[in-house]
Amino acid sequence: MDQALLRSSNLALVARTVFAADPSPTRADVATATSMTRSTVSRLVDDLVAGGVLRELTRVVGPGPGRPGTPLAPGTDRFVALGLQVNVGYLAALVVDLSGTVLAQHLVTDDLRGSAPAPVLERLVGLAAAALAELPQARVLVGAGLALPGIVSAGSGTLLRAPNLGWSDLDVAGLVDRDRLRGAAVTIGNEADLASATVTRTRPGHPSPLQDVIYLSGETGIGGTVVVDGESMHGRHGWAGEIGHVTVDPAGPACPCGSTGCLEQYAGKRALLAAAGLAPEAPASQLADAVRAGAAGPRSAVDRAAWALGVALAGVVNVVDVPSVVLGGHLRELADVLRPRLEQTLRERVLSARWVTPTVEPSGPGAAPGALGAAYLELERVVADPAVWL
Repeated sequence: MDQALLRSSNLALVARTVFAADPSPTRADVATATSMTRSTVSRLVDDLVAGGVLRELTRVVGPGPGRPGTPLAPGTDRFVALGLQVNVGYLAALVVDLSGTVLAQHLVTDDLRGSAPAPVLERLVGLAAAALAELPQARVLVGAGLALPGIVSAGSGTLLRAPNLGWSDLDVAGLVDRDRLRGAAVTIGNEADLASATVTRTRPGHPSPLQDVIYLSGETGIGGTVVVDGESMHGRHGWAGEIGHVTVDPAGPACPCGSTGCLEQYAGKRALLAAAGLAPEAPASQLADAVRAGAAGPRSAVDRAAWALGVALAGVVNVVDVPSVVLGGHLRELADVLRPRLEQTLRERVLSARWVTPTVEPSGPGAAPGALGAAYLELERVVADPAVWL
């Protein structure tokens, strides 16, 4: 390893250590955690602070002798990433800094089923350009991540199929006008994979307590991903995690994907609302309120959805041994009314439930978790190799 590569590796080690630490560490804390000398850490930290990757907080006087320590934290004045999302019910664009703070956000609701891709992506780029216009030009845009509700070919930027949008075999990256995004490269990913980053991280580079989880997102349909050690299991081609199209009943209703009895035909938002006798545009919170009020139709629809979720998820847990489930999207809003029947079904069907009881939790609030997670992952490229950006 030559000196340049050694310095690059050490810069990354210091950056990862600071970003992952809680509470904010001092130079001495970083030296202890990395087994480097204090003088080496101090030089590296100086470079990272000067480059905007890190920032220094107010000095803290400790209880013992010695000079006051200066805590270190992610930088907030230079690097940003753009998170984008196309969902069946909305478009979202937001700008995030290294601390995970959303600096600008634009979101519009619409029914995008059967929409033409080019006009939709043009609208999305317009939202992104408006969000970027709210920031000083001095901010460095490290990249843009785009979350899509369908099967994405790993590394190619091609959306193979999004049944609820009606899009297939689409070079999405090629349809995005990068000039309006300050020339940033656009990385395409599955919405659930990217949204799960907001569950396994509290901000870019900072892991949450949940590192092994099955994450479900809900809108018109249901997306999903299995996360192990904080990373989504993408599969050989990047197509893993389509839990919404796990068959619950082969003789069940037809699905836009071409199969029958898919989970989202029982627990997708439109399927739930229709079964409950509510309008297609009704919010999930209205369904939850009706269940709490004791309405028979909504109660039956939610019980059926919880049973279907339990059947599908039990199969996943039995295969991958990840018994923690997090519900996002409309499923998050229904979590408290779904949970009793869902957890009961999991206990009955998961082979290991006798020793490790499966758990079901709602995700945190957030209008566009796929966009936020996409931005987190773009920013983690700076943390992984800060030398490139200094």
